[in-house]
Amino acid sequence: MRFCVLGSGSKGNATFVESGQTRILIDAGFSGKEIERRLAEIGVGAESLSALLITHEHGDHVKGAAILSRRFRLPVFVNEATLAAAGPVFDNLPQCLAFVTGQTFVFQDFQIHPFALSHDAADPVGFLLNNGRLFMGYCTDTGQVSRLMQHRLSSCHGLVLECNHDPDLLRNGPYPPALQQRVRGKTGHLANVEAAGFLREILHDGLEHVVLSHISETNNRPHLAQEAVAAVLETLRVQRGTCPVPAISLAHQDRVGEVVILGGRTER
Repeated sequence: MRFCVLGSGSKGNATFVESGQTRILIDAGFSGKEIERRLAEIGVGAESLSALLITHEHGDHVKGAAILSRRFRLPVFVNEATLAAAGPVFDNLPQCLAFVTGQTFVFQDFQIHPFALSHDAADPVGFLLNNGRLFMGYCTDTGQVSRLMQHRLSSCHGLVLECNHDPDLLRNGPYPPALQQRVRGKTGHLANVEAAGFLREILHDGLEHVVLSHISETNNRPHLAQEAVAAVLETLRVQRGTCPVPAISLAHQDRVGEVVILGGRTER
């Protein structure tokens, strides 16, 4: 299995996941043209995509979904509440397939489990994708860590995890109080320390790679997100001795991230 965060942040989100003959795009929050351009950077033609998965209806996650679906006849998987909340954004799709949050469904080479998140959207979800041997988790846009998140993502080999803001930068930044409250609230976004704490709880020997995503350009700095996670991993390394720790990389708003190939540890 391989995956790549094509872009992540308040201006657009899209992540490519591939296994076997199946190529899935999780969210499509850039224009169709921009998504095609970013896919081409990793050697993927948009015409080769198999389907789109949608986490929730906010524009930075759905902006290009309909145009890609119509242009390449792609099925769009979305839950009913998100579909209703999106309004005309999803009108005239060639194929719209409703999933039920909490119920696993199968699409080609993947078993896909959508699980509930806490965000100010109609029915936001994260995804756990399973190709029969490897698990890849996608978890952004959530204001709090839940036991359900821990349960679903505890066996991941690869993970895209929100690391949105630094509380001090948010508090002292340009956002008005109401918007600050929205970001740090239970239906907002995870702070660096919250994401790092969550990672500490689910860390296991098989977790190969974590991509820190949805890093705020205003209320965070990439090095602060990395340092928060690195501190947790170093503590665990000391406590557990030779316990493997995952590689950590960053998702970016303005450019394509690293192409991650999973399976190295499981094959040894």
